[in-house]
Amino acid sequence: MTGRVLPFGPSSPIIQAPMAGGGSTPALAAAVSGAGGLGFLAAGYRTAEDVRREIAAVRERTDRPFGVNVFVPDFAAARREPGDDAALARYRDELVPEAERYGVTLPEAPAWDDDGWDAKIDMLVDERVPVAGFTFGCPPAEVTARLHDAGTVIVVMVNTPWEAVAAAEAGADAVVVQGTGAGGHQTAFLTPPPAWPGSWKAPDDLPELVGLVREATDVPLVAAGGIMDGADVAAVLAAGAVAAQLGTAFLRTPESGVHPVHKAALADPRFTRTAFTRAFSGRTARGLANRFMAEHEASAPAYYPQVHHLTKGLRRAAAEHGDPEAMALWCGRGYRRCRDLPAAALVDTLMKELATARV
Repeated sequence: MTGRVLPFGPSSPIIQAPMAGGGSTPALAAAVSGAGGLGFLAAGYRTAEDVRREIAAVRERTDRPFGVNVFVPDFAAARREPGDDAALARYRDELVPEAERYGVTLPEAPAWDDDGWDAKIDMLVDERVPVAGFTFGCPPAEVTARLHDAGTVIVVMVNTPWEAVAAAEAGADAVVVQGTGAGGHQTAFLTPPPAWPGSWKAPDDLPELVGLVREATDVPLVAAGGIMDGADVAAVLAAGAVAAQLGTAFLRTPESGVHPVHKAALADPRFTRTAFTRAFSGRTARGLANRFMAEHEASAPAYYPQVHHLTKGLRRAAAEHGDPEAMALWCGRGYRRCRDLPAAALVDTLMKELATARV
């Protein structure tokens, strides 16, 4: 496999990012795939059977290829020292006033879980999905072999050149190079190997990061993070990517499943910037900077998914109250350029802008 050809068949270099937590829907994935791109479902935080039903719903809408993204569990996180529970308990105590504000009860001791890993892999194999994406790590060799035997293309999201090399060695058919401007969780899963300085920092410029990864591996690259228009797509293609993955750009489409309060916040002038936080989930993610992040970021322990489980009821209640200040408003740095267009129309617009940018 050369790095210049996608191992699956979208007719345009537009991929809709999987957005766990409700952003990705069958309607969105099908609309993007039907328009010539590649739509993605997000299996994170959903049961295998829920995802199976969503796959069926996509197939009812389109016969084009689509993908399903799965979170790779950090099994080492299941073996924390007993003292680690105290940090989570302290954070829970800090959030009690938040829970009282929104009329919810926090779980006493949220536990680590693998997000239904085995059941989801079995389901993907059984459904013979066209593309399987993986976030937070690489699937084990036996999983890769099963998916390849089912005719599934494997895509792994990475943040660094060495993660891209590891993904290729693990059998990935392509990698998604996620830049620092991306909304939602950063995928980082490997520390630098000896050949790379421990102080290495990913460049903020996504085309530059794509170029660095292109030098490290020859698997096809998809660029992600802050891509909002056709000119952005052209820039990453010129840097060596074969496609661009956009998530934030699709948040305000009618097919997007994010809460209306979230959609409205993207255009609300009181939200002036994005920031990284682990206050909502225990893992670094980018979203609109709000009150909850400002008040709790400093004390949030880096325990994922325990913190996610701790805060999910609170976040849901805040949305029901119409209060974006305690919601995880995941989005990338380019959120102000979101367009309120149907997903297929957005793909068409992006392709026209890409053609203009290439002239």
